[in-house]
Amino acid sequence: MPQASLSASLPVWGASPYPASQPETTDLDLLREIAAGSGDALGLFYDRHASMALGLLCRMLGDRNEAEEVLQEVFLQVWRDARRYDPERSSPRGWLLLIARSRALDRHRATVARRRREEESAQAAGALAVVPLGTRRLEHNESRRRIGSALDRLPPEQRRVIELSFYEGLTQTQIAEALNAPLGTIKSRALLAMRKLRQMLGEEEPAPA
Repeated sequence: MPQASLSASLPVWGASPYPASQPETTDLDLLREIAAGSGDALGLFYDRHASMALGLLCRMLGDRNEAEEVLQEVFLQVWRDARRYDPERSSPRGWLLLIARSRALDRHRATVARRRREEESAQAAGALAVVPLGTRRLEHNESRRRIGSALDRLPPEQRRVIELSFYEGLTQTQIAEALNAPLGTIKSRALLAMRKLRQMLGEEEPAPA
């Protein structure tokens, strides 16, 4: 287990006073010593079970580098929570695997959530890029004033669709979910609203000299 990344939280592991093959040094003994603050006991517990835990993490996460990162978190939790271990509920090995599984699920959920946010941001950016009004016009205060004035003249249901698209970056599917309305209805409102906006804004354009 790499020591540098955990040096602030774990003791420096020296040569373990327990031979790895010594049968009388049980995992339960090691957890009790870990709970008392023994870094040597943690080192031996790691030597005994790290490969098994890493195998589980690799299968669950599908990436060895990520699994190795989570493995450090697992043994950090062993160090912190050893005193809370209850031998009546699980074996030391089973307890370790429960921690590993929980950490892997947390990492997987975080990864999925991050990817979903990235995809939604990309979709929202793409939707805004093709809006006929154009983002450059929205960047100018005068254009914002004119567009805001035009939005106020739209029917409320159409104005809400445009606001959710422009200012909150939602896709039409997300708008349909937010408003609890059929997707076809949202598309129709958006189309009608854009036609009216183009017409109203076109009327406000200065006449050519």
